[in-house]
Amino acid sequence: MSRPELIGPLAPTTPGATRSRSTSRAIPADLLREASKRLSIMSLMAAILWILGTVLWHVTWLYFHPGQAWRGLSQPDGVAALGAMSSLALYLYIRRREREPQRLLRLGLVYMVVTCLAIALVMHIGLPMSEPLLPQISWIGVVLLMFAAIIPIHPREMLVASLIGAAMSPIAMVVTEVHGLSPLDALTTGLLMHYTDFLLAGVAVVISSVVNRLGQQVSKAREMGSYQLGDLLKRGGMGEIYKATHRMLARPAAIKLIRAEMIGVDEDDSGELAVKRFYREAEAAANLRCPHTVELFDFGVTEDNTLYFVMELLEGMDLETLVREHGPMPPARAIHLLRQACESLEEAHGKGLVHRDIKPANIHVGKVGVRNDFVKVLDFGLVKSVKSEDSGDSLATSVGKTPGTPSYMAPEMVVGETVDARADIYALGCVGYFLVTGKLVFEAENAFQVIVKHIRDQPVPPSLRAGVAVPQPLEDIILSCLAKKPDDRPQSAEALSRALAATGIAPWTDEQAERWWTDRQTGSAVPALPGSERGVIPALT
Repeated sequence: MSRPELIGPLAPTTPGATRSRSTSRAIPADLLREASKRLSIMSLMAAILWILGTVLWHVTWLYFHPGQAWRGLSQPDGVAALGAMSSLALYLYIRRREREPQRLLRLGLVYMVVTCLAIALVMHIGLPMSEPLLPQISWIGVVLLMFAAIIPIHPREMLVASLIGAAMSPIAMVVTEVHGLSPLDALTTGLLMHYTDFLLAGVAVVISSVVNRLGQQVSKAREMGSYQLGDLLKRGGMGEIYKATHRMLARPAAIKLIRAEMIGVDEDDSGELAVKRFYREAEAAANLRCPHTVELFDFGVTEDNTLYFVMELLEGMDLETLVREHGPMPPARAIHLLRQACESLEEAHGKGLVHRDIKPANIHVGKVGVRNDFVKVLDFGLVKSVKSEDSGDSLATSVGKTPGTPSYMAPEMVVGETVDARADIYALGCVGYFLVTGKLVFEAENAFQVIVKHIRDQPVPPSLRAGVAVPQPLEDIILSCLAKKPDDRPQSAEALSRALAATGIAPWTDEQAERWWTDRQTGSAVPALPGSERGVIPALT
């Protein structure tokens, strides 16, 4: 793989600048799907309104004509019934299964015209011949404006559909002949009576242009370098994760956006340094080549100082999800997964990188190629903030905050001592404890109490908490990783891996891994989130 390219120099870059010459952009698919959902909701409301409107009309007629018998069902009632049925049919059609959003929205325009025709027929069939024909504002104009606001369709299509919809009243007057006028007189009268609908049709086109332009702006804002953002997969404390595709290679990826305030960019004295440190650490993370480290394709800073990482899209789940949903795992499998994580950390530590946030949610397991139970360590190079230009702290250190996750935090990280690779060894020991017991090393009511326990208390041996037998060699290794003093722990990821291999426990085989995944597979691999059964992307921290 070629070296990841920095998106521009240290100055922020504009997302999507490489496509600035493009005259048009497609509206993002997730926005179109949301518009389809709004269309279904509006069609359901229309069905309800057709029914309620008809019932209430009869109720009010009886109220204003006391002593007169109910006139029974009329032609306008039949039109209203057809309007309600067509609205309900559209609602069911959209809701029953996933459909192509653009086609649904065009179907929505057809439905809009049909609704305008129904409104026009109800208005004019029910209008007494003695009623003077005067200009009026009808419900047709309201319908045109509503559809323009919810359907992100091209303005030209909205113009054609709106003019046809506005013409339904004059057409209804010509076709029904209910006013006793000649076709030419009915058409002329209809155009003069309902000129307001045509004016509102023009307003609908303006609204459609604004909605369409906003959608295109979202599409442009979602372009990160050579990648086009797709569906929003997860929103977390630091930012969002989107599914993305390389525009030239059609390569799927996950893009993690980190908000500017999370790295201190809003602070005048440290914002520029935060961006510099981000480039330095992200570039170092991108140069990691271990197959058990999530591959970083690209990274950069947008015009509004949002940091982004482009990473490989993964199939499977994180270890936290695996244990929470399927319970503690056999010691052999825990060793198999921990040794792969050690391999990733060994390379990073050799290049002077300390992860600082090793935890089950940042260790992904799944299928890569033909191998099952393949580990990927996530979130190398994540940044939060800096203290000063001369500080040796990593960008993973947040101003006024302690880096890492309390349940997996080494004591030296809490008290502000020098942090090295052995802090990751401690965290990996906490992960091993969680894998074989299904429980955290220390549990308390709040994060502060957990941190205090990591500094002060000795962990309960896993075999006393797991409810199942934990082999003594594995238990001894986990407890050695949890030593309070870094010197008492395994001194490197390589040493930890060797110790795990020497426990004498029969290894977890590829056949066992394949059987486990096959037994629990419910369907084909689909994009999902960390924390769900079929995760595909790095987790937000």
